[in-house]
Amino acid sequence: MELPDVIEQCLSFPGAEETQPFGPEALVYKVGGKMFAVTVPEDFPASINLKCDPQRAIELRDEHQGIKPGWHMNKKHWNTVMLDGTVPPRLVRELVKHSYELVVAALPKKVREGLGK
Repeated sequence: MELPDVIEQCLSFPGAEETQPFGPEALVYKVGGKMFAVTVPEDFPASINLKCDPQRAIELRDEHQGIKPGWHMNKKHWNTVMLDGTVPPRLVRELVKHSYELVVAALPKKVREGLGK
């Protein structure tokens, strides 16, 4: 799966926005003001940091060579997913959605309702 495809998916979710709070090199995807994905487009190979349920994060790291503890993130709650072909595209899409849904679930009820959730 290519980075542009992942970015397109991130932006397809209700209320999702692309920001650059860490400078122009890092793209941060947020919903309700909270991050659910971070990438540096210039990095090679491409990768994206995604929020993940802590227990599942450990399992994914054990099962997939291309999933590592989140680079520059809280390693309990974030994974770095390599987009070099080592992680199946279907799983990448699932993990992007999982990250978004985790963040939405933690938003205040009024914000969630504004997203149609």
